[in-house]
Amino acid sequence: MEIIRGLINVQEHHRGSVVTVGNFDGIHIGHQTILVGVKNKARELKAPSMLICFEPQPKEFFDVYKAPARLTRFREKIELLTEQGIDYVLCFKFDEKTRATSAERFIQILVEELRVSALFVGDDFSFGQGRGGGFADLLAAGRAHHFPVTNFHTLAYEDLRISSTRIRECLAEGDFKLAEKLLGHPYSIIGKVVYGRQLGRTMSVPTANIQLHRYVAPIAGVFAVETDIRGESITGVANLGVRPTLDEATLKPILEVHLFDFEDDIYGQTVKVIFRHKIREEKKFAGLNELRSAIFADIAEARQFFAKREL
Repeated sequence: MEIIRGLINVQEHHRGSVVTVGNFDGIHIGHQTILVGVKNKARELKAPSMLICFEPQPKEFFDVYKAPARLTRFREKIELLTEQGIDYVLCFKFDEKTRATSAERFIQILVEELRVSALFVGDDFSFGQGRGGGFADLLAAGRAHHFPVTNFHTLAYEDLRISSTRIRECLAEGDFKLAEKLLGHPYSIIGKVVYGRQLGRTMSVPTANIQLHRYVAPIAGVFAVETDIRGESITGVANLGVRPTLDEATLKPILEVHLFDFEDDIYGQTVKVIFRHKIREEKKFAGLNELRSAIFADIAEARQFFAKREL
């Protein structure tokens, strides 16, 4: 899959694609249905497939602290889109210029500069300055310029609307089984292992600190996790939060994973942490001794959880 950064980098072979537009946060089963439609139409027309997205996501541009927590960072989204078999991702930088782009100009980009051969959007899609454009505008453009425009209605799972918002609610509730059904894959976070204070080692519970590159995470607390390291699955216990017991409680959330029966040096490596079970909320303890006791209790519960899964 090829990533295209901005309109300036669009080449002739990118034009004529079957296109869909949106955040596609999480690439859940609703998104996957749209992507299947895009790929099927692309095969029918013998054209490439393309997804158009924006970085940062528009709500993050307006207020990074109040924007909904992302299910997937851009890198994670790209990995999932690659698995889905999309040919191109055209990523526009969302800035003041993008914010001021009118609905008419956005349609002009689709028609004249990308020359889309077909367009797929979700039923709640809107675009342009002040969200002034909608499906009716796209449909009119398609009729005028002879390309089909398809509106995918929101899918439901057991009478529940499938959306990134609903999945965030599942994660906040610790319902990882339902989140997995709505996503079509287990909820995970991918990141690079970096050096921390190594405080865990002084308590005999060394942890891998994983960069999140985000101000808000969709989950917080202590979890039983599986960690994919170089294709090997290692179970463990993870804390995702701001470490309120320690002096340097942080603004950005931190993901720390204690891996069971694993001692390899993995600093600098990129790993995937799959969340399987919520143990408890993150809390502030009276001191390190109380924190250490809680960690050992968390480890015991996580080990018990995985032992029961194997039965």
